[in-house]
Amino acid sequence: MAKRKRGVIRWIWSILWKVLLLLMLVLLLFRFAPLPTTAFMLQSPYPVTQKWVPIDELPTYLPLAVVASEDQRFPNHFGVDVKAISDALHDYGDGESLRGASTITQQTAKNVFLWPGRSLIRKGLEAGLALGLEAIWGKQRILEVYLNIAEFGQGIYGVEAASQHYFGRSARNITPRQAARLAVLLPSPRTRNPNSLSYPLRERVSWIERQMDQLSAQHLSAILN
Repeated sequence: MAKRKRGVIRWIWSILWKVLLLLMLVLLLFRFAPLPTTAFMLQSPYPVTQKWVPIDELPTYLPLAVVASEDQRFPNHFGVDVKAISDALHDYGDGESLRGASTITQQTAKNVFLWPGRSLIRKGLEAGLALGLEAIWGKQRILEVYLNIAEFGQGIYGVEAASQHYFGRSARNITPRQAARLAVLLPSPRTRNPNSLSYPLRERVSWIERQMDQLSAQHLSAILN
């Protein structure tokens, strides 16, 4: 019986190592090449539209708008923002609703490899993958991938497809305000339209613009240069 149990454990470890090796190969492959698809795109109930654009062809205020809205500590954390998690748990203990504390790195890992939901298993996998992305891809590549694979509407993935759909122009040519309007879609992209925002969301856009001004392009200079 003990021998059989050891055999099962060895088999499980063998599978885990093979999965880990495959994952490492995938991360290395897409360290430079555009991703052809993601787990979220494959699970989309809508027809998918996505166009890849290199981050160095985008105006600097576009990634800045996303960072200002989603993860202002992105240049400084290691993939998982311990402070944001601690603050979220503290607020939850004070009676507030439990809010997400996912970094851009975690959101990238989730979109590329995982599935929607808030289970502890998925969160654990997301955090582990985020650490791998930080180690293998680095900040600039993570941000580039996120800008190209994040969902901005029903089946609309990436800033290029979103900018063309909503504004009729390439993401290379959008204005800072349009960048902020795209950023405001990210928490709930299937129910929001940057050209028809509610008053609270218009206020949120103004807040993002203020954050962009306060952070300035220097906030991402170490990443993008």
